[in-house]
Amino acid sequence: MFPHSSILGCPHFPPKHGQANGLLSVPVVFAQQQMTAPPFKNRNNLSPFPVNRHYDWKPVLHTAPQALSVPPVGMSRKRRSDDHGLYDLKRQRFSSPGCHERTSRVVTPSPTPQTIGARLRSESCGPSVSPLRSQQAGYAPALPGEPCHGIPDSFQAAATDKLSQQIMDLFQASQQQTDDLEKKELCRTQLQREIQRLFPYARLFLAGSSLNGFGSRSSDADLCLVVKEGNVNQRTDAVYILSLIQKLLYKLSYIDRPQLIRAKVPILKFRDKFSGVEFDLNVNNIVGIRNTFLLRSYAYTECRVRPVVLIIKKWAQHHGINDASRGTLSSYTLVLMVLHYLQTLSEPVIPCLQKDYAECFNPSMEIHLVPEGPKGIPPFKSKNQSTLGTLLLGFLKYFATEFKWEQQMISVREAEALPKPSCREWKDKFICVEEPFDRSNTARAVHERVQFDAIKAVFLKSWQLLQQKKDLNSILPVKVTIQTC
Repeated sequence: MFPHSSILGCPHFPPKHGQANGLLSVPVVFAQQQMTAPPFKNRNNLSPFPVNRHYDWKPVLHTAPQALSVPPVGMSRKRRSDDHGLYDLKRQRFSSPGCHERTSRVVTPSPTPQTIGARLRSESCGPSVSPLRSQQAGYAPALPGEPCHGIPDSFQAAATDKLSQQIMDLFQASQQQTDDLEKKELCRTQLQREIQRLFPYARLFLAGSSLNGFGSRSSDADLCLVVKEGNVNQRTDAVYILSLIQKLLYKLSYIDRPQLIRAKVPILKFRDKFSGVEFDLNVNNIVGIRNTFLLRSYAYTECRVRPVVLIIKKWAQHHGINDASRGTLSSYTLVLMVLHYLQTLSEPVIPCLQKDYAECFNPSMEIHLVPEGPKGIPPFKSKNQSTLGTLLLGFLKYFATEFKWEQQMISVREAEALPKPSCREWKDKFICVEEPFDRSNTARAVHERVQFDAIKAVFLKSWQLLQQKKDLNSILPVKVTIQTC
């Protein structure tokens, strides 16, 4: 399905009872103090997340781990007329449930590391299979219509005018290359090996723009560590786990500057010395894995989607409206805005995947099945023949003059501009963009009127300039942008 899966080198969780284990795996030996499990007759038929079995999970901080040497590697729907601060960018991607699922807050005593460890011992994942397959593969089959290399003919047909050609040139120069992804994957593979010394049953997933098809050469990498099926308390358990991993990373020669950020969704930031890639590691923010593969499916549904999204991200960055930590839009929110626009044209460029193929994006699907979920989606042929330049102009015009910010919410899940919900999380927000899975507001970082007005002004001014000059340089310096990729 996907040529660059988020579990490259990382096998699925072990099959459940009654399922055959078809994985080609390499035996993994864990120290006795790391894993103590009761004997079973058939260990190949264990559930990865046992409910009634308990494992003596004991994180072991080895005093002198051997540093790993990492070599450098180079359906038609018409449009209806009808708590912030630094690192909010990462928080808004994986946020608390929206007003649809609000629960009452219960005050509980702050747990200690001992109580956290005790609970995790009883909740940790089941027996582990090999952390690496016998080959680097994990490169899954391509999505329908997804090119492996080069530019498809249909893409050339969408770049027949000057503006469209400029978009294509910038896209080709800026898009993430195969070797960029391989560098990230190599580091992920090595880190999973090390982390499994602390958490033998954990899996490390690559997520975000590095994998969803909308990344550039300069994109950072998001990692999601899955330690168990279900939720993890982000204020206590996640911080505790990340603090253990931070101590581990200090001992690895190829990792630089591990920094624990205690945000709403805590992250561990660090840099791979060999590739220079910056990583953000979170714990059990599984919605990030789900939306990675949803966005990836959209990215390769139609050949024009990726170029338009990447140029809009570069444009927003150039104009200073692409930084949620400063009260503007995150890259994730911008992608959802583009997808919404392409869905709601009178002749849609892309379908509504969650409506048309609900079984492929079931929010309760077990996480190890998520990468394979969209494999049965057939190719989509849009009747909309607009060029890249026309789509870019249309996007700017839509949000500059047509979209009703005060009344409407952007929903990719429904492929509509829905009425803004009346609950507290939504009614006082200037921009409302629904997260497709947990239905929270991904644009909640835009909390000040001055920032909202600035965003609208950039949309309006850019649309007017581009409409007049039909030259991408009027809103984004192409050569400078290529040089900084």
